[in-house]
Amino acid sequence: MPKHAETRLLPYTAAQMYDLVADVARYPEFIPWITAARVRSVTAEAEGNVMLADLVVGFRMFRERFGSRVVLRPEAREIDTEYIEGPFKHMISHWRFRDVEGGCEVSFDVDFEFKNRVLQGAAGLFFHDAMRRIVGAFEARAKDLHR
Repeated sequence: MPKHAETRLLPYTAAQMYDLVADVARYPEFIPWITAARVRSVTAEAEGNVMLADLVVGFRMFRERFGSRVVLRPEAREIDTEYIEGPFKHMISHWRFRDVEGGCEVSFDVDFEFKNRVLQGAAGLFFHDAMRRIVGAFEARAKDLHR
């Protein structure tokens, strides 16, 4: 099961980075391999604002849609995502944003496993590089938005 975790210090506020990651509908504009995004609903629940969203991931001949339950906690500046349908056995991710001197600390971790063994094997070959590129895409987007 591939897992990835990283923390970056960025010259933006925690609120700016939180808002950027929470804006799931805009992911196709800047995240590699995300070809479409749809927010099904957002509801206020005890644990935070819960978004149900679909993403379409495309890479060469591979194209899959998957649904996620995203818990948004703007006051705590935390975002947790849990897989609900699609090609995975499981997928969870966590984002944490904390203001620090000169900017913010962004922490991200993800853990997933595909249902299909062939996809799982292929993912293992490029997974860590892909995760670094995706986190880098958020960083580049922040730079474009907050010059």
